[in-house]
Amino acid sequence: MTRQDAVARAAEYFDNGAFKEVLARRVAIPTESQGGDKLDVLRAYLTDEIIPFVERLGFRCRIVDNPTPGYGPFLIAERHEGAGLPTVLTYGHGDVVFGHAAQWRAGLDPWKITVEGDRWYGRGTADNKGQHTINLAALEQVITTRGGKLGFNCKLLLEMGEESGSPGLRKLAVDERDALAADVLIGSDGPRLSAQRPTVFLGSRGAMNFEMVVDLREGGHHSGNWGGGLANAGTLLAHAVASLVDAKGAILVDALKPKSLPDAVRAALADVKIGQEPGDPEVDPDWGEPGLTTEERIFGWNTLEVLAFKTGTPEAPLNAIPPSAKATMQLRFVVGTDPDTILPAVRAHLDARGLQRVAVRPARMETFPATRLDPTDPWVTWALASMSKTTNKKPALLPNLGGSLPNDVFADILGMPTIWVPHSYPSCSQHAPDEHLLGSVAREALQIMAGLFYDLGEDGQKIMKKRSK
Repeated sequence: MTRQDAVARAAEYFDNGAFKEVLARRVAIPTESQGGDKLDVLRAYLTDEIIPFVERLGFRCRIVDNPTPGYGPFLIAERHEGAGLPTVLTYGHGDVVFGHAAQWRAGLDPWKITVEGDRWYGRGTADNKGQHTINLAALEQVITTRGGKLGFNCKLLLEMGEESGSPGLRKLAVDERDALAADVLIGSDGPRLSAQRPTVFLGSRGAMNFEMVVDLREGGHHSGNWGGGLANAGTLLAHAVASLVDAKGAILVDALKPKSLPDAVRAALADVKIGQEPGDPEVDPDWGEPGLTTEERIFGWNTLEVLAFKTGTPEAPLNAIPPSAKATMQLRFVVGTDPDTILPAVRAHLDARGLQRVAVRPARMETFPATRLDPTDPWVTWALASMSKTTNKKPALLPNLGGSLPNDVFADILGMPTIWVPHSYPSCSQHAPDEHLLGSVAREALQIMAGLFYDLGEDGQKIMKKRSK
């Protein structure tokens, strides 16, 4: 049996309805993690659905309670073939955001797959049940093709709290370092660059939210009687924001920007183009850091966004000088930016401009560190070649996602190279009503992953030797 047979089996798995049957069963389990009241459902997804499937593939499974109380458990599974073989860790999450059934279009149910043309509607079809279902099914096809072998050792980590910010994941990685040790991570989450183009990304931008707050006095005062004599909290805050980012979105504080755009990152992004999907917003070409392309700004640079700004009573303005104001800011940052320096840099910048009355404090959202595998790493060139061989397409290479995910767990804590092959697309409506997976993308993704896993059995030891030189 050959590589071609493995890829053909993966396509047949989609065509004969087996993929839809399995995914529909998983989508029907309402694994909402954000409310904190469905721990039994989150556990049941692992015990009743995932474990029986992967045990048939020869995995030994273990459920680990979340070290953070009140959140869903983890599944750690391992399939061991030989001490001298490479070990691959694959990752996914079985939890989803709230279904919000009343907000879905008429005729759609978040807990049932509804197929309309190429769109497969259902909560989790794109994020992330569809994606890890594709990867597990591809493993199954390769094992069958190779007569019960993969040609490498495989570990699986499935978490049930990613949509709640992955509580406990980092501690789990520390506590279970040996159980999760691997030579490479091959995972799937997030969107492709476009529905038509297979994509690899190697990490993610980091993210830190912080608040700038002005709190001057109790209550508002008449703007006619006191205007010109009382400081305006909204005015102070507006100047604070404008001192950090200019009218075209460029960051004005050197300490909040990366030192450079690496040549390997620039070269990879030269082949990337965003904003080509139906429904994508029209890009503002002159927004952001001068001298960079839009793609370099999103994937290779830092961006500072105003997520919210409030002063006074916007819904019913009063003739009063507002006593307070608050803005929520977000810095998305690439490798090279130390998140521990962000708030001190903002504080020092404001003080230097006489804006001491503007307080700076962290927001409640967890900070995600930035990660990025070197685009010239042998695992990267191997993955791109495999995907190209399967699809006859040139895959897009993103040095990192523009968004954030807990890749630091794998890259920093566990210390492994990270290859992400996403199976969704930008307009999938993940986290929103009418979430959907594209059937055409799912079918191609099954073939891609079958090809990758087959090739890994052939090439894994060679790649490890290249990396050790």
